[in-house]
Amino acid sequence: MKKILVTGGAGYIGSHVVKALGEQGYEVLVFDNLSTGNEWAVLSGRLVQGDVADRGALDRVLTEFRPDAVIHFAASIVVSESVAEPLKYYRNNTATALNLLEALQAHGVNRFIFSSTAAVYGIPEKIPVNEQSPLLPINPYGTSKMMTELLLRDLALANPLFRYVALRYFNVAGADGGNRIGQAYKNPTHLITRALKTASGTYPALQLFGTDYATPDGTCIRDYIHVDDLASAHVLALESLLAGGESALFNCGYGRGYSVREVVDVAKKITGVDFTVIEEERREGDPPALVADSSLIQSTLGWKPKHDDLEYIVGTAWAWEQKITGK
Repeated sequence: MKKILVTGGAGYIGSHVVKALGEQGYEVLVFDNLSTGNEWAVLSGRLVQGDVADRGALDRVLTEFRPDAVIHFAASIVVSESVAEPLKYYRNNTATALNLLEALQAHGVNRFIFSSTAAVYGIPEKIPVNEQSPLLPINPYGTSKMMTELLLRDLALANPLFRYVALRYFNVAGADGGNRIGQAYKNPTHLITRALKTASGTYPALQLFGTDYATPDGTCIRDYIHVDDLASAHVLALESLLAGGESALFNCGYGRGYSVREVVDVAKKITGVDFTVIEEERREGDPPALVADSSLIQSTLGWKPKHDDLEYIVGTAWAWEQKITGK
């Protein structure tokens, strides 16, 4: 049984990957400071509470657990916050990744999967965007993730034993099909979650940021990927690395985009609630459109997404929202 250390595994995406790893028979240890994660979300393995910035805690866990590979989720992820607090993002995302990589090298752990983002592309010239597109992030969040990708690239060049896969997520949404886990942030910023919380009465209105983009209806376009499909991509990336596969970068998305207005319409249809939407000015750091070309991960790892359906994505998120609000 292979041992997998998952940093940030009590968070939204991390917990779904931990669930998938458990279902595939891996022995999992989750290392999470629970700043945004939740103990109840860890459905497989065991949880050790700790911070990736704490080298002593990392050394203790690595000495005891001796993982075969590490999947690194722990990070700050709010684009608008990164613009307001850039140093927080370079510390939490880049500096802590460096600390983790130094610890892994000291303990001889040479298989690594990194939770990256489509934000590394900034405002791409061509849509859909592929992995060869220039990295031109327009906010500190994207830049902090790009810097970690560069750390991984250079480490792999310096150490032939070290192999990694960086998965560039597009917009992750939805919840576990079994309705056991889902998004549970105190202050969620994801559009679908905010829309559903508005439908449930948590918020009086949904803010729509920017109506003058160069898109068909003037609102931002995003590629939404169901969290269970993203979890399956992590399992395939892990299997590849453990089998001796080469380092790689992959986009994770469906290759189709939906505008903010289209998402709002689907949310209203699924919930049956005609909630209030307030149009606001653009937010700093938001690109007009981000849609993935994910043909590389499909051809290389055999990834076959099962939930490429916006209504299914919103439906699972709505079932989860009803569960946590008791409705």
